[in-house]
Amino acid sequence: MPAPRSRKTAAGASRAAAKRNPRPAATAGRDPKPAAPAKRDPKPATPAKRDPPSKTPPRKQPPQREPGAAARAAAPSPRARRASAPTRAPAPATPRQARRAEATERAARESAERVHDAAPALPENIALVLQGGGALGAYQAGVYQGLFEAGIAPNWIAGISIGAFNTAIIAGNPPDRRMAALREFWDTISRPNIFPATTFGQEARFDGIDADTRAWLDTWEAWRALIEGQRGFYQPRAWLGPDPSLWAGGQPGPAAASFYDTSPMIATLERLVDFDRLNDGGIRVSVGAVNVRTGNLEYFDNTRMRLDARHILASGALPPAFPAIEIDGEFYWDGGLVSNTPLSQVLTASPRRDTLVFQVDLWSARGEPPQNLLDVAERQKEIQYSSRTRLITDTQRVFQHYRRLLRELLEEIPEDVRVSNPWAQHAAELACDRRYSVIHLIYRDRAKIGHFKDYQFGRVAMREHWLSGQGDIARALSHPDWLQLPQGESAFVAHDATAP
Repeated sequence: MPAPRSRKTAAGASRAAAKRNPRPAATAGRDPKPAAPAKRDPKPATPAKRDPPSKTPPRKQPPQREPGAAARAAAPSPRARRASAPTRAPAPATPRQARRAEATERAARESAERVHDAAPALPENIALVLQGGGALGAYQAGVYQGLFEAGIAPNWIAGISIGAFNTAIIAGNPPDRRMAALREFWDTISRPNIFPATTFGQEARFDGIDADTRAWLDTWEAWRALIEGQRGFYQPRAWLGPDPSLWAGGQPGPAAASFYDTSPMIATLERLVDFDRLNDGGIRVSVGAVNVRTGNLEYFDNTRMRLDARHILASGALPPAFPAIEIDGEFYWDGGLVSNTPLSQVLTASPRRDTLVFQVDLWSARGEPPQNLLDVAERQKEIQYSSRTRLITDTQRVFQHYRRLLRELLEEIPEDVRVSNPWAQHAAELACDRRYSVIHLIYRDRAKIGHFKDYQFGRVAMREHWLSGQGDIARALSHPDWLQLPQGESAFVAHDATAP
């Protein structure tokens, strides 16, 4: 007979059974009565304060890597290396750089003062007219620098050939960027395509060299321009592979019938010119080119059409060196084939306005009789590309005098006759009392480079052209009365700023 269990033993067994089956079994046919809720204390117990969690995140187990990955993972990333690399302190300015910065600041102050003093007296319309002339165009950049520093801002720029390129650079950049863009443009195209520049950036050291050395340097640079081409401008088509059709009477087409390919200039213009600004920036732009089919000179003007790099390049597509440029189904060559100066485009524009014109020519019609065949080639270019600029100004002076005279005569005719008579109405359309002042700058070619001066892009010559332009415009601006419109009976006046 088993011994009876004690009360303590029975209670322990009951608790063990409760742990094994904590939920009580429901009675069949009756819902179990819910247990009475436990009474709560009227005040909740204050929770025990816990230590703040540690800011150190739990360490993760490194993922499994393939062999050799551990060494790569241990190496710092490129960004970490750049961040941890010590920054280099800027080098102190050299005395030459300090003097240059001081001179630039002084020129800016003087320019601001000139703007304040001269701006109220300037006419409503200021035109800058840029002739074609290839490498000589750096002279125009120097002239514009003088105008910029004097605070004179043209609102109409007209150009042909290299003058069209300078026009695009100026009009296609904001005022504070124009000089830098001009320098970058000329710095680019004055470098040969293959080998470094002959002078290696030391152009100032060649000032005052003897005539024989200078003649050798000019000839060498011209030959490099022919053989290598110029960076960012043109390259020989021989680089693109031989094309027998150019020499065997074939049909390469007008866009390829040339010695050089000018597609690099398209890239240069698109890099340095904001054509949205050129078309909408407030400066009127006119560039001239010759229609190959009709032979007529046409002007692409941003007041009538949207201009792009093709219009600029067409104005400088001088055959047979450069190919014709196709625009809207027509092919165009350099405008200098018909007229190398756009002066008449500015002076005959309608409606007429009081205008101050800076006419910048690269070829002088006056010169000495040639002594040899090379001189003949040079003199021929000068006469051909000067484009009778003086004849244009003389003719416009006479025309403007007649327009003013016609207007004075109309004032003597009764008003009812002026309104009813068709001849009087036509005379009123031709009459004009506007006034024009033309400041004429002509590059006199003091360096006497020779017959290849329009394609000698050497950096020594570029520097001389640029500095000559600065000097000539400074002498012109030293005559404040030239900036004023003519008074009295004269309605047209021309000033030769570079007369010997």
